[in-house]
Amino acid sequence: MTQKRPKKITVNDKMQVNYTYTLTEPAGKNFNPEFKPDLTPKEMLELGVFCGKYMTDCKAEFPKSWFKNAKLSPKKRDCSLNFFEVDASQPLNVWQDKGWIYEEDPRGWFQWYCRYYRGRRLPEEDLRQIKRWKAMKRHIAQVEKNCSKGDLSCRRRQRQALLHWAYDSRNL
Repeated sequence: MTQKRPKKITVNDKMQVNYTYTLTEPAGKNFNPEFKPDLTPKEMLELGVFCGKYMTDCKAEFPKSWFKNAKLSPKKRDCSLNFFEVDASQPLNVWQDKGWIYEEDPRGWFQWYCRYYRGRRLPEEDLRQIKRWKAMKRHIAQVEKNCSKGDLSCRRRQRQALLHWAYDSRNL
């Protein structure tokens, strides 16, 4: 059996110019055993995340299939596109001020996840981001404690935030 050569991706968008990374794993496979997201990036984009604005200038980097049914708003944020129709995001400058942004992923956690899903691996950064992802579980506990099962109108902002982190609270 022949081994595939790693694929190089070059990014040119509003936030990165000539940034190159390598895909060393098959897409959607060989995740860290502690990282078990409920949703793929494609599913998240189809459900509605980040007020439709997050991925509008960097489509060339990712598979076209991710955007076929994505809820996007190229001109400005439109939170009615979010699955729970609420804004659950903090501005990028807040993320930057708190030191949550990794230099190679200037858009934040979701950009890291998209690249990780596609097969990029950065051992130290992957562990940091997975730790941050796991910390979001506290919000699942809050939804379960305060909402009737299946009541999607309960804690909509918290549920949307969970969706931004690839947790699917629709079944809670």
